[in-house]
Amino acid sequence: MASSSRRGGDLFGAATYRSRDGLSTRQVGGSDEIQLRIDPMHGDLDDEITGLRKQVKQLRNVAQEIESEAKYQNDFINQLQMTLIKAQAGVKNNMRRLNRSIISEGSNHVMHVVLFALFCFFVIYWLAKFLRR
Repeated sequence: MASSSRRGGDLFGAATYRSRDGLSTRQVGGSDEIQLRIDPMHGDLDDEITGLRKQVKQLRNVAQEIESEAKYQNDFINQLQMTLIKAQAGVKNNMRRLNRSIISEGSNHVMHVVLFALFCFFVIYWLAKFLRR
């Protein structure tokens, strides 16, 4: 099993190398163990860990800000959808009233159509103005 995980004589793909932080790995005998040696010249790992912790805190704060902004945007979109649904219902009701008045009065249907077109224009203008905010 250990021989299947070796590549080119390296244990678990870890070649003998020296990293920039002063860590190096080397294979111990024929066993499946890795020996880790910390170079004393570059052994200031506490500062590195503290820096990484600060970066993790910053990333966590950014993620929380993204989450709160996404919730705000979602609520805003839901409000816009409700406004649009209400506007559609109002237009539908006005269409019914207009159709009833056209049927009952007959001769004034052109004036009603013009008034309805003006009403639709103002509704669309109001929605466009509301969405620009």
